[in-house]
Amino acid sequence: MADVAAVAGVSAQTVSRVANGLNNVEPSTKERVLAAMSQIGYRPNSAARALKTGRFNSIGVIMFTLSTFGNMRTLDAIATAATQAGYSITLIPIALPTQGQLLGAFTRLSEQAVDGVVVIVESHILDRADISLPTGMPVVIVDSDADDTYAVVDTDQTAGARDATRLLLDLGHRTVWHVSGPEASYSAARRRDSWLRTLTEAGVEAPPVLVGDWTTNSGYQHGLALAENRDVTAVFAANDQMALGLMRAFHENDLAVPEHISVVGFDDMEESSSFWPPLTTVHQDFSAVGRLCIERLLTQIDGSRPSGGATIVPTVLIERQSTAPPRSI
Repeated sequence: MADVAAVAGVSAQTVSRVANGLNNVEPSTKERVLAAMSQIGYRPNSAARALKTGRFNSIGVIMFTLSTFGNMRTLDAIATAATQAGYSITLIPIALPTQGQLLGAFTRLSEQAVDGVVVIVESHILDRADISLPTGMPVVIVDSDADDTYAVVDTDQTAGARDATRLLLDLGHRTVWHVSGPEASYSAARRRDSWLRTLTEAGVEAPPVLVGDWTTNSGYQHGLALAENRDVTAVFAANDQMALGLMRAFHENDLAVPEHISVVGFDDMEESSSFWPPLTTVHQDFSAVGRLCIERLLTQIDGSRPSGGATIVPTVLIERQSTAPPRSI
């Protein structure tokens, strides 16, 4: 810093102001200081700055699985929003959402000096008596359940599943089958519960739930079984990948979509509009989820907002060509 001051012909205090992004420096002086920094290769010492300000400009992300579309889109959105806010990301994947693995991940992040943590676990964790999160660290939870102790950001899974099921009923289908995500998944449970509630409120008998694992193959296997039941005219899949597997199985069994069977997915992945036929699905705004995660975390770090409470991002039903009235209508 003294070398920069000498080259720029200013005081070390002025160099400090420029390095810390303060505005009380004349523009011409600031340009001179920046040019001197570039000339001698000066970079602010982030460790020293953290000791002075108590900020590390780093956010930790604890994630249960990297294999699902929703988790990866959420992680991408969080990383983008963090970068725009001047923060870096430290990712800690965990094999299982257990107390031991969560505590281990928090310990590692504490050692790496982060200002706050986003937890993406896609699982029922915080309603279990054996699970709790460490105190004293700003935390935002994504895609899980939590009371007002924690900040939660998620899409409106319930409304999305309701809209998908309601669409098929309004088209005249007597009932709607459902291929659910894994039983341990919190988002899968909310979509499944909303599907069942919508059928019940409409006075429609619900078929047995078919449990998948988010993969195209699990949708395909359930599709082969459903193709043998000629009473099936409408299926709501809990994600687009399983919906794609369903459509393949139906086509292989000479069942046209939507002429014989209507299919609705969930996520609105980029490829869903290129399925054949293009898939009717529920759009999730992952960019908004990532942005709001960072916003809520930064307000906790700044101390300007209490930590608890849920922020829900609306979903939108996207109607394409995979849905139609049943042939008898």
